[in-house]
Amino acid sequence: MAHRMTVPGLFPPPDYAHAAVVEPGRRLAFLAGSVPLDGDGKLVGADDFVAQTEQVLANLADALRAVGCGPGDVVATTVYVATSDPADLSRVWEVVRAGGLSLGPHTSTLLGVACLGYTGQLVEITAVAEVPAEG
Repeated sequence: MAHRMTVPGLFPPPDYAHAAVVEPGRRLAFLAGSVPLDGDGKLVGADDFVAQTEQVLANLADALRAVGCGPGDVVATTVYVATSDPADLSRVWEVVRAGGLSLGPHTSTLLGVACLGYTGQLVEITAVAEVPAEG
């Protein structure tokens, strides 16, 4: 079981943890960046940070299920947003917070970047999850 914590004396984070420690012997799943493409490889939500974030989270949920995890098993994410505007970062973070990843809460880094891999792509999220013990 991952132990998530906020650090006394540090600014209280908005629905993420400062640190997470995974017990020895637990398995971790490292997920590649989830992108806002549909099953046919078409971009979802052109020029729309919210729609792209929703698609990214849906794709991330599919990837998590494929490795036997759910949003509450995520211990770390990095959220990449193609913008230099803090308001765009906030819009994306609100969708992430509402998308179930704050159940842990997980550790997270939110970044504004110059460019992402697909034409028109605005959002990408990488994740590390603790795989539940097999029952």
